[in-house]
Amino acid sequence: MFEIHTVGIIGAGLMGTGIAEVCALAGLRTILIRATGGDSAAAVERVRASMQARVARGKLAEADATAALGRLHATGDLAEAAACDLVIESIVEDLATKRDLFARLAPHLKPTAILASNTSTLKIADLADGPRAPRTLGLHFFSPVPAMSLVEIAHLPVTDPDALEAAQRFVARLGKTAVPVLDSTGFIVNRLLVPVLVGAIAAYEQGLASAEHIDTAMKLGCGHPMGPLALADLIGLDVVYAMSKLLYKEFGDDRFRPPALLRRLVQNGQLGKKAGLGLYDYRVKPPRGNLEALATPHAEAA
Repeated sequence: MFEIHTVGIIGAGLMGTGIAEVCALAGLRTILIRATGGDSAAAVERVRASMQARVARGKLAEADATAALGRLHATGDLAEAAACDLVIESIVEDLATKRDLFARLAPHLKPTAILASNTSTLKIADLADGPRAPRTLGLHFFSPVPAMSLVEIAHLPVTDPDALEAAQRFVARLGKTAVPVLDSTGFIVNRLLVPVLVGAIAAYEQGLASAEHIDTAMKLGCGHPMGPLALADLIGLDVVYAMSKLLYKEFGDDRFRPPALLRRLVQNGQLGKKAGLGLYDYRVKPPRGNLEALATPHAEAA
């Protein structure tokens, strides 16, 4: 029975550092590798800051945070993946970039290592390469990683059962729930979520109701903890746009077609909460619907 003791995470952005945090807290030796190389101190500091915020809220013991940081090692050297039983890629959501990384990574991996992608929409079959395909799968974490309990495990028809079982045990060790899903574009959550998000954006664009009222209707009418427009802003409108385009291209279903408003916001750099402006204006308290975005004449969505 294959066991995972050392985990490598490639990509030191928000998702990568979040995955590294939960792995280290679960008692696993964790190697965080900057995909672009260079100084890794900022990545460690992001993990430390996240843990300290949880300590301040009484959600994490100081001693546990200190011990976890002692298990975390950050580097810019891809060759350090050689020590890992599981390597999780968490870089930009672009097929060519991920395939290039997998090719550069392959010579460093031990034969038994499991290679996983944190992709949210791309097919694992398009990333898996030749003899390594049976030990390549998807581990789709959700943001923010420390708080979200779901991990989708995307597997191929050729996936080694031992690798899949090891991945499920790994997810359980993190205190999260694994949902195995046969590899497909968007897996389960995004296949079902993206039509809701783009539908809400289209409704806002068409003047059906204010952003606040659309979100309130979905929260109270469907029991959602967050409305779809606020959720799109939280995810990042650039990410929602990329998912929408990919799913529309794959399935040709108008439910996935990105609305013109979404495209305009992304082109204007209004990417949601992280940019301070998206479907909502976060420069004011409380945030309110971005009415200026609606004033732009409609254009055909790409």
